[in-house]
Amino acid sequence: MSTASPLTATPRPGTAGAGHAPAGSQPLKRRIAFASYVDENYLPGFLTLLRSLALTNPTLCEDFLVLHDDLRPESIARIRALHPRVRLRAVRTEHYADFVKGDQTNYLVRKAYFILDVFTVRDYDTVITLDTDMVVLDRIDELLRLRDGLGAVAQFFHGEDKLNSGLLVIQKEFLTDEFCARVDEIGLAGSYELDKHDQGILNALLAGDFVRVDARYNYVKRRLAGNKPVPEDVAVLHYTGRHKPWQGGETGYAPAEEAWHRYDIDDAALRAEFFALPGRKHPELVRHFGRQAHRAGSGLDIAVQLADALMELGDYREAVEVLGRHRIPARDARAHALYGNALMACARYEEARTHLLLATAHPPTAPRAHARLAQLAWVLHDDATAASHALSGLSADPTDRMCGILHRRTAPVSGGGRPSDAPPAGLNGASDQGGDRAGRLAHAAFYMDGQGNAGDKALPEAVRRCFSDDTGPGAWQSEHVHRFVDEAALERINRQRGLVIGGGGLFIPDTSPNGNSAWQWNVTDEAMRRIEVPIAVFAVGYNTFEGQGYARERFTDSLRTLVERAAFFGLRNHGSVERVRDLLPRELADTVVHQPCPTTVARQLIPGWRDPAERDDTVLLNIAYDRAGLRFGHDYGHVLAELATAIRRIGEHTEVRYASHAVTDDTFVTDLRREHGISLPVLPMYDWSTERILAEYARTKLVIGARGHAGMVPFGAGTPILSLISHPKLGYFLRDIDRPEWGVSVHERHLAELLTERALGLLDRHEATVADVHDRQVLLWKITQENMGRIRPLLGDPA
Repeated sequence: MSTASPLTATPRPGTAGAGHAPAGSQPLKRRIAFASYVDENYLPGFLTLLRSLALTNPTLCEDFLVLHDDLRPESIARIRALHPRVRLRAVRTEHYADFVKGDQTNYLVRKAYFILDVFTVRDYDTVITLDTDMVVLDRIDELLRLRDGLGAVAQFFHGEDKLNSGLLVIQKEFLTDEFCARVDEIGLAGSYELDKHDQGILNALLAGDFVRVDARYNYVKRRLAGNKPVPEDVAVLHYTGRHKPWQGGETGYAPAEEAWHRYDIDDAALRAEFFALPGRKHPELVRHFGRQAHRAGSGLDIAVQLADALMELGDYREAVEVLGRHRIPARDARAHALYGNALMACARYEEARTHLLLATAHPPTAPRAHARLAQLAWVLHDDATAASHALSGLSADPTDRMCGILHRRTAPVSGGGRPSDAPPAGLNGASDQGGDRAGRLAHAAFYMDGQGNAGDKALPEAVRRCFSDDTGPGAWQSEHVHRFVDEAALERINRQRGLVIGGGGLFIPDTSPNGNSAWQWNVTDEAMRRIEVPIAVFAVGYNTFEGQGYARERFTDSLRTLVERAAFFGLRNHGSVERVRDLLPRELADTVVHQPCPTTVARQLIPGWRDPAERDDTVLLNIAYDRAGLRFGHDYGHVLAELATAIRRIGEHTEVRYASHAVTDDTFVTDLRREHGISLPVLPMYDWSTERILAEYARTKLVIGARGHAGMVPFGAGTPILSLISHPKLGYFLRDIDRPEWGVSVHERHLAELLTERALGLLDRHEATVADVHDRQVLLWKITQENMGRIRPLLGDPA
């Protein structure tokens, strides 16, 4: 991805710039919205604008603010049918009442004042205004990557010093009470070009100080006089003047008129064209139009696209319902594979197996179908069948990663033994034999495979160390949370003296979706109620990204059952505590308490731990790349460029190395080298043991990490951290230790400047910062000790 933007010339001096975001503030993606002022006269133009936006930018779906004062309910319904994220906002009709009085039918005058209400918006970081007499002809997602100033196209007929207000890209520093007051002051005073209305107000206010956007994003119709063809690179065509295409148009502009009428189609035609588009489409748009088409009786092809989008959005049950209404031909392997995945996500395992088996009959879908069948068998504790499907998948595609993981996970070990529930790292021992209530604890956790997330590998052992120095099978019965809690699993759990659940971000809906709980532990409410031993929920995190949701009713019921059954319920940060308490009745909410992630107190847990006498002169960097769209939104190119600058600046003082927690994290290093010519030494921590990871983190001087455990693990090893906040949980942890200044949002406009300043400051104060880390850790260790004092008697600890 190129980080250079073709949109703008060099901004003029004095262009407003945003200040730094508050240190450690909530790590949300940059909030972006489109906005238009719409009335009944220009409704036909706006509907065509929305259709053109969907068909030319099918991967784009942001909130659309409809500023209005007189729209009828039926008009609003027509608008909502064309966009899933319409937000209606009434304009301040009284504010400019004297100016529009006597000219109520003149849309240009009304729009001139009422579109200025966009400057009263406070809940978005970037707002892009589009006139209702525009049509979108090409991709405009580059507009969403603009980060500075107030962007606009210079007027074609009046020179570079004046903007055309038909399209504005307004950044947050202009969406303030102060700027809005200045707009109102000039507008009410009338000290501007009366024939230009809103353009006159903004030109008088900005005095030419705006960011120049390429003319193709607001290409005025008058440039096409004499029936000139529309240039191929025009992205937004603006039908300026009093004659509008839906009113009969104007002679001499035939190609321009044709461009508008291309999108003047009914809703059924829009849906047909949308679903015929090749390539990726935004899942919210697919869901929106797909539901309409499904109600109208669409065929299997649209049902498959709709179900695929629903799966991506976590609506697994609806995906099953959509596909279940169609007879899927045996040869349609893609549809069978998708239906099988959806059924599996709803814990309808036997039905899922049938459809996945049909998908294995076709070579293109066979490897992944075998991988899903292997996973299904493993979930149901059938390791032999899982190993067989994994091997079949590898025979079809030796490079299939999931088949490789499941084959290693389930293939019989040397000597003929059965595979273990838990992978290596000293935690094996999912034996079905032995243990009584005076001895072992059952431990339901996410046990990471080889080359899995480095932080998650360390978690189960860290949890166990809070209870005893013995982390092996003599003291623990391993139960992988993704495996269905069947009768045999219940029997194993009930033979132990207690059950520990955690740690890690188990409250997340999509890592291993199941219809039994709607979070990672694959357990029914009935099975939870049949657990006879005390339950301790220990250092679990509520891990949803912004905008990501659960199957709310199922998750809430499962959560409530778990809280009712648990003798102790501790979540790893106060942010998670608050989110979970909000889902519970008051009598249960008060039982949810803070239990820090045990990785944050590793120095206290590991017997014989010694802090390094000397540290390497290095800084370790980590960037989480999984779920990149949820983490970075439209800002990945910006983040990459800013981090390249920061790496160069920090590298002038100390060596920067890359700590890769997951295989996908390596993508950042590749992009950094390709786009910015920077090569970093890579430490593949996903291949390392917990001991080696802790040792590496303990002897570096600073860790800059975008993963939760790229902050918590080095912190636990006593090393200073700076968190690149791309998920709320990173901010939650910094808030818990009262060090929000140790975090910088990845969406920070001046990320390189702020990150470099803070990194070099921590390096300059290294010894004092290490002492501060140790001091902060003592607070978390005290909480852990106090909680353990409560938990041990509850679990019948013989000690």
